[in-house]
Amino acid sequence: MKKLVFASVLFMSVFFAHAQVSINVNIGTPPNWGPQGYDNSRYYYLPDIDVYYDVNQSVFIYDNGGKWIREKRLPSRYRQYDLYSGYKVVLTDYRGDAPYYYHSKHRASYPKGYVGKPQKNRGEKPKGNNGNHYGNNKGKSGNNGNGNSQGKNKSDKNHDHSNGKHR
Repeated sequence: MKKLVFASVLFMSVFFAHAQVSINVNIGTPPNWGPQGYDNSRYYYLPDIDVYYDVNQSVFIYDNGGKWIREKRLPSRYRQYDLYSGYKVVLTDYRGDAPYYYHSKHRASYPKGYVGKPQKNRGEKPKGNNGNHYGNNKGKSGNNGNGNSQGKNKSDKNHDHSNGKHR
């Protein structure tokens, strides 16, 4: 009888120990515009717009007058930026909650226009969208595909966040 109880306790302890080790700690899912092959990385630095992206929290981190802001969407000045085409620097050497602590180093190492090794996005770019929820108006209003048309198109009418209240 003692052997049966001992065997049961041993089996249960091994089972529960295995269950605890198997828990996945990766909270966030990388966005489709994120670079392929870096599913366990927490931060990207976007040198073209000088913004960080936190994969775990699904937020952009940017400097706003000396204060670092975390928001689900890019600030209005970058809403035309194409996340699928822009280069993403994957920060693999930082473990913490404030990647901007090394902002001066990142800006110096990865200036605007920086392009490193070729990247492939995790997913396909949606048609008529730049991945940041606002669309990029490419091919619309005779803007030669540069994404800088001044008017709103039909796809933007339900996504007007200009009142500053939507976060």
